[in-house]
Amino acid sequence: MSSPVSSSSAPTGAPAPRSGVAGRLDSWFEVTARGSSWAREIRGGVVTFVTMAYIVILNPLILGGFSADQAAQDVAGGWLQNAQVGAVTALTAGVMTILFGAVARLPFAFAAGLGINSFLAVTVVQDVTWPEAMGLVVINGLVITILAVTGLRGLIFNAVPAALKTAITVGIGLFIAFIGLVDSGFVRTSGSASPPLQLGSAGSVATLPTITFVIGLVVIGVLMARRVRGAIFIGIVATTVIAIVLQAIFQVPTSNGQNLDDWNLNAPVMPTQIVALPDLSLIGDISFGAFARIGVLSAVMLVFTLVFTNFFDAMGTMTGLAKASDVARPDGTFPRLKSALVIEGVGAIAGGATSSSSNTVFVESASGIGEGARTGAASVVTGLLFVLAMFFTPLTQVVPLEVAASALVIVGALMVSQIKDVDWTDFSVALPVFLTIITMPLTYSIANGIGVGFISWVIVRAASGKAREISPLLWIVSLGFLVYFVRGPIEALVG
Repeated sequence: MSSPVSSSSAPTGAPAPRSGVAGRLDSWFEVTARGSSWAREIRGGVVTFVTMAYIVILNPLILGGFSADQAAQDVAGGWLQNAQVGAVTALTAGVMTILFGAVARLPFAFAAGLGINSFLAVTVVQDVTWPEAMGLVVINGLVITILAVTGLRGLIFNAVPAALKTAITVGIGLFIAFIGLVDSGFVRTSGSASPPLQLGSAGSVATLPTITFVIGLVVIGVLMARRVRGAIFIGIVATTVIAIVLQAIFQVPTSNGQNLDDWNLNAPVMPTQIVALPDLSLIGDISFGAFARIGVLSAVMLVFTLVFTNFFDAMGTMTGLAKASDVARPDGTFPRLKSALVIEGVGAIAGGATSSSSNTVFVESASGIGEGARTGAASVVTGLLFVLAMFFTPLTQVVPLEVAASALVIVGALMVSQIKDVDWTDFSVALPVFLTIITMPLTYSIANGIGVGFISWVIVRAASGKAREISPLLWIVSLGFLVYFVRGPIEALVG
């Protein structure tokens, strides 16, 4: 990794900027000033797209539903069509990545954030409709944007201990992995109180869909271990091809919620067309009726969870990518930090407004950075490729959920790997971190994990004589979660 490069002048030996339009673009993106070249930026942008392209396939499967019966539907029985979600996923990712590259001028790419989309599909739409859920996402984005514009985002971020920030990321990763294991059929309910879960069906995973999941897990895992760029995308495509061949031979039906040997959501069959005009009818299909449907307190706490998930994932990812691209300052900040945070908030608004879920910066951008990308020019290339991918959304119907589930487990593993940053020798840290991590998958709720972690942190740390180390903001947030957890009696009391 090269040393940080000043944006004010070109490094020694770097080619001089060209004149005319090319020169102005070079000056705006600081390509020469950062010791890069247009060839490196284009190559880095393409690599980032290849690494992230799986989201155009995976996001429709997550938002379109985790099973063929009730889990795909919201509280009113509505559901999101995969082709529509695929189209808006590609469009929103493309527009936001181009915007970020042109304004923040950093090689970070945007797409629908894994974690928030799972939270929406598994938890939120059990209580509200999809348009109402996306309305909450828009409000989440507005809050994040206001926090960024006013500078409060930095203050709040600094108030939460690093250990809890890590725990939130790890807990979400474990939650995502658990969802993948369940949706693949690798882990199933046992039908009894003890144990409530079991391996496969009656302890066996010898069904074609679950075997396909295992194949996908191994293929992607090996590619990741061998540091192949675009490992997740390549693994999804390769395993889907295998699944299509197996389906053609064995003709396994799609599940109706009864037969555990069937495909969970969609059988892997080639579509009748590959290229199609995108269906963008989901744009603007939002509602703010969640407050009336589930009550103000419950709706506010859902928004609170969305804000926290967006908040810490983006800040941590941006910090890491800034270091990787050699633009980070000694204090961890980077050029145009405020602009980057504002655009990240706009990404959440745009994701809700298009029903693609909150868009945020992707850690997979590191692949393009590793390929040489150093400026926002690479992000513009990545964004243009996402816009082009919008016309290939029929391919989203080919990938079975079991294959997508293997990608979820891999992404979960990547997020869980951050657990190494926790100091487990201090039990006043270890217990709240552990409770945060374990509560998320076991209760199928990110909100519960964050709340339990914050409350246990302030109680245990304060009782250990470290109350002065706890930020007043953390006390306020913990009190809010306490109200959330006992909201049943409170709602009954206030009618």
